[in-house]
Amino acid sequence: MKEYILAVIGTVGAMITTSMGGWDLALQTLITFMAIDYVTGLIVAGVFKKSKKSAGGGLDSSLGFKGIIKKGVMLLVVLIGYQLDNLISVDFVRYAVIIAFLVNELISIIENVGLMGIPIPSAIKKAITILSEKGEQK
Repeated sequence: MKEYILAVIGTVGAMITTSMGGWDLALQTLITFMAIDYVTGLIVAGVFKKSKKSAGGGLDSSLGFKGIIKKGVMLLVVLIGYQLDNLISVDFVRYAVIIAFLVNELISIIENVGLMGIPIPSAIKKAITILSEKGEQK
């Protein structure tokens, strides 16, 4: 039974990633940033009680659920970008979408880290600038 469940999960995962252009470094990075943003948001709300999204700054399960839904929809937009690439025979719409979302996630992570009182390294600030410019070029 365990093998069957894992096979189904693996098959569904492969179908989803294939429909978004494959499990490449860009998609891996986006999903990693999404997870880090979600976890740091939980830490800011649950430990530091400084969330700007909830009334008391603490955890709110409905806001957490909305955050997961938003990230799911972001992945659907990546899928749309890949399908547009296929339709017009180019290879940049998906990457432009991913880069835009990467910058958005990175900014959110930095905001969360800042709310924790951790200073932001200048290398990360420069990376945001470079990614923003790269996204605008594409």
